[in-house]
Amino acid sequence: MDRLSELLLQVNLVHHNGRPDLFRVGRKYNKEQLKKILADDQTPILVAVDDRDCVLGYAFCVFKQLKQDNILTDIKTLYLDDLCVDENLRGQHIGRTLYDAVVKFAKEAGCYNVTLNVWTCNPAAVAFYESCGLKPQKIGMETIL
Repeated sequence: MDRLSELLLQVNLVHHNGRPDLFRVGRKYNKEQLKKILADDQTPILVAVDDRDCVLGYAFCVFKQLKQDNILTDIKTLYLDDLCVDENLRGQHIGRTLYDAVVKFAKEAGCYNVTLNVWTCNPAAVAFYESCGLKPQKIGMETIL
């Protein structure tokens, strides 16, 4: 939990530095929220570890499925809520290994697709996901008042 918390801070700082108007300095989840996520089968977390079982990166996921929606089909999706590799270890293909594991996990769980959101203030993440073959599904837009 401590290592996950460290990595959550790292990824938040990327977002805070890119959009301090939206992101505070902190962690996406506190320890109580992490405990709940870890205990929930609908929110799997995949981790990359070294030979000493030290967490190098993680992928927080959420199963989503709409049923009998008026316009959307009944597909099961694995939403990739957050993927982070320790900033000191990036460029070693740990992120790609994690992403590939997410895709494999989703296929084995009977999902139709893997979806995620990526902030445009994080161009390295955009480039990473594009290199994994992801394409935009929808685009969120804003105007600041």
